Amino acid sequence: MALLELRNVTRRFGNLEAVKDVTLAIEAGEFFTLLGPSGCGKTTILRMIAGFDAPDEGEVLLDGKSLAGVPPEKRPLHTVFQNYALFPHLSVSANVAFPLEVAGLSRAECRRRVAEALAQVHLADKGAAYPHELSGGQKQRVALARALVNRPRLLLLDEPVSALDAKLREQMQVELIALQREVGITFVFVTHLQEEALALSHRIAVLNAGRLEQLDEPDKLYAQPANRFVADFIGKINLIEVEVTAASKVLLTLKAPGLGEIAATDPRPIQAGERGAFALRPELIRVYGHKESADLKNRFEGRVKELLYLGDVTLYKVELANGFLIEALMTNAAPGRAKFHEVGDAVAVCWRHDAGVFLRG
Repeated sequence: MALLELRNVTRRFGNLEAVKDVTLAIEAGEFFTLLGPSGCGKTTILRMIAGFDAPDEGEVLLDGKSLAGVPPEKRPLHTVFQNYALFPHLSVSANVAFPLEVAGLSRAECRRRVAEALAQVHLADKGAAYPHELSGGQKQRVALARALVNRPRLLLLDEPVSALDAKLREQMQVELIALQREVGITFVFVTHLQEEALALSHRIAVLNAGRLEQLDEPDKLYAQPANRFVADFIGKINLIEVEVTAASKVLLTLKAPGLGEIAATDPRPIQAGERGAFALRPELIRVYGHKESADLKNRFEGRVKELLYLGDVTLYKVELANGFLIEALMTNAAPGRAKFHEVGDAVAVCWRHDAGVFLRG
């Protein structure tokens, strides 16, 4: 049995359906992420799990039992907010101790648990400090310590590191992974940042306009998106409009208008005549000089329209014969070599027959 379940949950605000018939299950000990753009319903789902809001239809269950009517303070979970929500007039230790004192634990037990929680987040020496004396990252760790101190079954994290700068955010992401592994508590994490979700999560639920688009492990979401929205939202991708002209058990022949035939694979039953998009990640494309040969199924001529040097890689935008711009990401492996091709160069873009995914519709 899953630790937490949402069954056919819908939440409306007037005429707006913020969450539309969402069903998902979260396992004990999982780092589970709700991912999507602003307004997709992810925070509304988190609020319904926490008990700050209630579904109009469907139910939220913990250990198979409905949470309907159970107030937030009676639920075995805690929420870590983006703004930390620390008490400015209390020391770090007093902030962390607050939920224990509310629960009526003895002073000795409070001290013991606070020391343990602060050690877990590497702030054992900051107990006497006040929030205004801490950095953003330290405040976030205090908020985590306070959430963990009474050992909840679930920890809900609402974009908890989005207020930090990029370097500190990356550091906190590493610490979150280690902390979740150490304490073994189920994390339900909300973010709009794809890279963050891919780096942290055991599984990701991708939401769009209140609907669950796909729920999968990060590598499967990235390599096998279920539809155009997921493909386009998770990382960079090329979407080429195509029609299926031939299909066998594993091989597909796709026709791209003004471009020609694309060789692809797909284990699903697909019929000739179906239309859709061919989704291809930039790092799976090779860019060769015009006269260079490559033993790859798919090869199309074009010219380098733009390039963006990113240090370890260069992103090339190549304009093909039909005017379509295709993006390719090439590793700058040669020492001292910044890029392989210049703007205006005649090149060929090539990729393996099993490199992309056909998306229906």
